[in-house]
Amino acid sequence: MELLQLEYFRTVARLEHMTEAAGVLHVTQSSLSKTIRLLEEDLGVSLFDRSGRKLRLNEFGRSFLARVERALFELEEGKREIVDLTKADYSTLSLAVNTAYMLPDILHRFREIRPHVQFHVQQLGTHEMEIRVKKGEIDFCCSSPPVQGSELVCDIVFQERIYLIVPTTHRFANRDRVPLSELKEERFVSLNKGYGIRDLMDFHCEKAGFIPQNAYEGDEPATLGLLVQAGLGISFVPESALHFWPVENIVFLRIEEPVCERQIGLSRHHSRYLSNAAKEFRQVIIEHFRRMARNDAR
Repeated sequence: MELLQLEYFRTVARLEHMTEAAGVLHVTQSSLSKTIRLLEEDLGVSLFDRSGRKLRLNEFGRSFLARVERALFELEEGKREIVDLTKADYSTLSLAVNTAYMLPDILHRFREIRPHVQFHVQQLGTHEMEIRVKKGEIDFCCSSPPVQGSELVCDIVFQERIYLIVPTTHRFANRDRVPLSELKEERFVSLNKGYGIRDLMDFHCEKAGFIPQNAYEGDEPATLGLLVQAGLGISFVPESALHFWPVENIVFLRIEEPVCERQIGLSRHHSRYLSNAAKEFRQVIIEHFRRMARNDAR
């Protein structure tokens, strides 16, 4: 049994498609099929149920994949540790976020400490974050709601209120707060499902007796303020984002009955090797949110 066989098997098992796996691995389909066949001969069982070109992991395949994932994870972690010991100042950190507006300040502070560390940042939904961090593909998830679960360590680094933003022409524009139940007949501009604040406020609205009617759903948080300005609908925003939003022709209202709050968490795989750069980056994030909490308390 060879390492290459295990890597090929993992890719085929994840995709359950030989042609797609061959493309990802940059090998011919015939070569990949032969490698998988030799692995199955070595194990003495078939790992896939085959129907024409379709592949499905069978009971043996699922059991073996779990072991292979752990074995390759440990080998990749060993490689990361060696790289950290030899090239600590030139490592790369992989970060997933579901809101990116806080990143510039955090990255600026970290680069003062580690100017040569590179980043790979992805904006993902929380479900995708959990999958990727459990596979060892991401060092940290900074998200709301926090990504939690088995195999993960999560620090709750911040908690804040959710506000409502409305255009100055809106019937609530002369108020400073509003009960959530009064928004039942409103039209909203919102992020797509899977983004933390969207899922959180859908939950709160449903508890208040209604399902929000969305005039717009998208993936760009910065767009929402402009659409509110244009009168397309109203929107929910976290308190920390208020100074990033356009202030002309917009009014910010506190939500009450209930008070709506969100948590921001910093999550990582509990077995993933934490390089010195990663430890310092974690501390920079924690200190960033501590400063924000102190400023909010003033």
